[in-house]
Amino acid sequence: MSKHIYIYSPASAVRDKAAFRRGVKRLQALGHEVEIDEAALSAYQRFAGDDVTRLAAISRAAASGADVALIARGGYGLTRILDAIPYKAVAKAIGKGTEFVGCSDFTALQSALLVKTGAVSWSGPALGEDFGAEAGPDDIMEACFDDLVSGQGEGTGWRMPVRDADLKFKPVQDAVLWGGNLCVLASLLGTPYFPAVDKGVLFIEDTNEHPYRIERMLDQLKMAGVLARQRAIVFGQFTGIRKVPGYDRGFGLDTVIDRLRASLKVPVLAGLPFGHVPTKVLLPVGAKVSMAAEGRDVFLVWGHLHASAHGHHHEHDHHHAH
Repeated sequence: MSKHIYIYSPASAVRDKAAFRRGVKRLQALGHEVEIDEAALSAYQRFAGDDVTRLAAISRAAASGADVALIARGGYGLTRILDAIPYKAVAKAIGKGTEFVGCSDFTALQSALLVKTGAVSWSGPALGEDFGAEAGPDDIMEACFDDLVSGQGEGTGWRMPVRDADLKFKPVQDAVLWGGNLCVLASLLGTPYFPAVDKGVLFIEDTNEHPYRIERMLDQLKMAGVLARQRAIVFGQFTGIRKVPGYDRGFGLDTVIDRLRASLKVPVLAGLPFGHVPTKVLLPVGAKVSMAAEGRDVFLVWGHLHASAHGHHHEHDHHHAH
């Protein structure tokens, strides 16, 4: 199903031009029409153009009429411009059918957009690291992206880690899904751009953070009263963890999760295939979801989100990531 995909760079400058080109070629090979923003490969300091340039790129993405506005890469740069992003224009574009997709630093825009407008955006791939991956794009990521562009996606699923085989939680219904990169979320706490979601499902991921830093950010959210207000906390992938040999002495992500579970009544799930990893599902930030488990298999369902897809209802599509 051919779609119009708009590529823009709202955060860090594209360093890996080869991955960028591979990503564009891959989307074209999938039959999509790819439009590249005029400033997509701009560079100013570490950014894809100065703040004004990147704000203009977001505006162009919103005005593009594309089916998908996909970030070239994450990195850093959106928190700097949260007070100037044209949220109404982005929300209007989403209302007309443009899906905004990204991850990592994109969490800042997604969170602020949810606060300011309630519009749903997608945590998902970036062009370079995902579609332009040297080994080729991940099958599950592509299947989930195809679900999004074809209007077929109604949910996702995954298998919890073996150590959580006995974990029981009550099914969650009609809860707002929100979250993304833990570091970015923690940096928004106390600002007007942090989503004040009650009884939601909060998902988190991060990369290159030591477990003590992950724990400290979680404690910050917990002490701020954020975690206890949720219906569930879902850990995605935390990659690039380098433990200190002979010093951490068993302190790691598992102990961080265990401690969090002991201090919260809210269920804490692990294993969500999302983060700085090739196998990532697409998640609708701001959408109402239901979540349940059968054994170690977790199902996260959002149903049809768009009027355009209502014409052909069918059974839930689950791309199970093991």
